[in-house]
Amino acid sequence: MIGRWFPTRYLYLRDGDEVRAWALTPVKQILGVTGAFVAGAWILASSGALTLDLIHLNNADSDVVRARAEAQRLNADLQARLDSAVVRMSATTGSLDEMAQMVERRHAALTRVMGMFQGVEGAQAALAPAPALNPDTSNPVQRIVAIRMDQERLIARAEEVAQTRAERLRLAFRLAGLNPAAYSPSDAGLGGPLVEARDPRALGAVLDVDEAFALRIRNAADNLTDMRALADAAEGVPFRRPTSARTTSGYGVRFDPFNGRPALHQGQDFAAPLNTPILATAPGVVSFVGVRSGYGNVVEIDHGRGFKTRFAHLNSMAVQAGQRIALGQRIGAMGTTGRSTGVHLHYEVWVNGRPQNPARFMRAGDQLVQQD
Repeated sequence: MIGRWFPTRYLYLRDGDEVRAWALTPVKQILGVTGAFVAGAWILASSGALTLDLIHLNNADSDVVRARAEAQRLNADLQARLDSAVVRMSATTGSLDEMAQMVERRHAALTRVMGMFQGVEGAQAALAPAPALNPDTSNPVQRIVAIRMDQERLIARAEEVAQTRAERLRLAFRLAGLNPAAYSPSDAGLGGPLVEARDPRALGAVLDVDEAFALRIRNAADNLTDMRALADAAEGVPFRRPTSARTTSGYGVRFDPFNGRPALHQGQDFAAPLNTPILATAPGVVSFVGVRSGYGNVVEIDHGRGFKTRFAHLNSMAVQAGQRIALGQRIGAMGTTGRSTGVHLHYEVWVNGRPQNPARFMRAGDQLVQQD
């Protein structure tokens, strides 16, 4: 077949009376066709990649244009609402007093919601009120309406902050292979200074605000309750890394370095110099310090809620059984004790008595750190 498709061909070049001939063997022809095919494929791939880049760039430009148009539309809408409110209030006697009383009631309810955000990182800056209008350049109507518009902005921002942080924590739990619903309350009541009212009308009557504003307060409080519950649960989950050393072996089936047979590796290995510090990946109580068969020197920490971590092959241990441990506290030093071929840390994560892939927990922790 090669001889039929690529027979030996000759290329003649005549220069005056001198004639030169080159034999194009099947091998040379095959190499030439292969080279042409590769070059063509490379050209097509490069052109496709360039086309995709251009499409993505155009999409990004379109997104920027749409976002800018949306911002302008929202600003125009707010200004139109402000102008309309000023006209209505200026034309109606008694409206100024009614608006002032409504603003005061909303402000009291909003103060309760803002108090719930104490201790939430970044919330103070995100929920700061806008500067008041200058009394010398604005009338009372304009100042009251401006305060009302700022209240609308604050409650919307409170809803966004609470929901965004709650969704970020839910994502971290999912990345770790955990169900976030198991770590958040099934019935998130408002609690505290806010009544546990599921009916917006009842809540509005208690807070003395309109039903729509009461509904938004309840939504913000519910999201904040979920966020706090997930944040409290996340503090006891081993999301952090035990060391910054490089990973040498992951979780799963691998060939045993001693007998060469496939075996389940129930943790993740990190390699670094001897006596590299090993840190606790979550707060907890030390449940075991000593020697385990095959593991060498071991420290085990119980973090509660069924979470447990194990640190093996340590050269030395800096904690004792029963000791309470904080996140990031040094618990020992890397070594090569037990069934080990070199200096490294063998790290395991257990949930309800079953080993888990530590890489999932560390990946979720990296996601939380990046978004903090």
